Amino acid sequence: MPSSTPSEFVVLHLGLGSFHRAHQAVYLQQLIEAGDTRWSIAGANLRPDMAEVLAALRAQGGCYTLETVSPAGEYRYQRIESIREVLDHDPALDTVIARGADARTRVISFTVTEAGYYLDPQDRLDFTSTELAEDLARAKRGEAGSTIYGAVCAILRARRAAGAGPVTLLNCDNLRHNGERFRKGLLEFIEQAGEQDLLGWVRAHTTCPNAMVDRITPRPPPELRERVRAATGWNDAAPVMGESFIQWVIEDDFANGRPDWARVGVQLVDSVLPYEEAKIRILNASHSCIAWAGTLVGLEFIHQGTQDPLIRQMAYDYVTDDVIPCLNAPGHASPVDLPAYRDLVLERFGNPAIRDTNRRVAMDGFSKIPGFIAPTVRERLAQGERIASVAMLPALFLAFLRRWHQGTLPYTYQDQGMDEATARAICDAVDPVAALCADAGLWGDIAGDTRLTQAVREAGARVRTLVEGVRP
Repeated sequence: MPSSTPSEFVVLHLGLGSFHRAHQAVYLQQLIEAGDTRWSIAGANLRPDMAEVLAALRAQGGCYTLETVSPAGEYRYQRIESIREVLDHDPALDTVIARGADARTRVISFTVTEAGYYLDPQDRLDFTSTELAEDLARAKRGEAGSTIYGAVCAILRARRAAGAGPVTLLNCDNLRHNGERFRKGLLEFIEQAGEQDLLGWVRAHTTCPNAMVDRITPRPPPELRERVRAATGWNDAAPVMGESFIQWVIEDDFANGRPDWARVGVQLVDSVLPYEEAKIRILNASHSCIAWAGTLVGLEFIHQGTQDPLIRQMAYDYVTDDVIPCLNAPGHASPVDLPAYRDLVLERFGNPAIRDTNRRVAMDGFSKIPGFIAPTVRERLAQGERIASVAMLPALFLAFLRRWHQGTLPYTYQDQGMDEATARAICDAVDPVAALCADAGLWGDIAGDTRLTQAVREAGARVRTLVEGVRP
């Protein structure tokens, strides 16, 4: 079991959920196993959730087991020991701030949902959010908050006071242009808090590289612990599972050093944009498409929907007809082999051993439409092209949302970006399709475009056929 003493250099990660432990922590573990032991991870949560998991990790010295499974059904087990500190949670974030203000901490990374950025359609902070407004009030009193901005602001305030030097702020999530958009939000938050000296220090002493992450990581099922024990003999109270595929692309813009991630397969690039666009539009949007469609036809798992010929074809057509022409525009060819990536994604989604649930993937539609789907619609309309295939995705979401409104979904729907009154008004409208397509929060400058409304209306008829038809 590793020592609780951190290594020479530390990555402080905020958000010790399954994804971080199946992704970033794995890359650092591989680097350690390759002989570079200079870096370790200190992990924390900003909210008082996952108490049992954090307690189990703390009792195990930060160690846990990762189970991966390939589409061919090959299981592998790896002991992860790169997390050397599991920090206690307290509302003041004292231990988190102390770790972030330590000169040995050179990177502060974090995993945030799209809604957790609190950005409006113009990428300004949405202070109508109670959580964000409360954090701003705390920041004005010199206190920490529970949002990513309130927490990082407090950490950087303490780091500046301690003279601990520059630090990289590294996003590890699905938000498009995540580094630059987080930086813009953070600077706005600090400015609104009235901390002009801190604002100048942050501009001069931090970087926020854009990054793209990818590994399907379902919630650990109850039987995972026994499966790990049977396969390895380890009685692990905090195991995680994921697919065998893994990818991490980061813009190489670090303020004060970084682990030698390239040695273990991380792609360090000048621009993450083409990789990010391919992943968000092909993988993330297709994932949601399959989850919404699968739910509507009574399926529980992503692999079941992917193996349904009609649903699979819907996802395939969306990528082929609308996404690939956008990402392979004349004179701007993508470095990604997009047809091959599309096929790989569908193969990964069809992995029955992952047992990823529609419930997990279907969440947060009000953040996913503007981030994952609207850009393709906007670009195709600007080119004067048809949007029949991509229109299936908002049509599926509207059918899904109406089930939620009626109370007939088979599970509780979670959506941090949804204003419930707005969602119910869309469903109650005389013309729900027109109401959905007119929502500026979802569609920005194309909200109310008659071509969008008509395409979604026509797609809605195809969704009804899908739902009401006899399954193959």
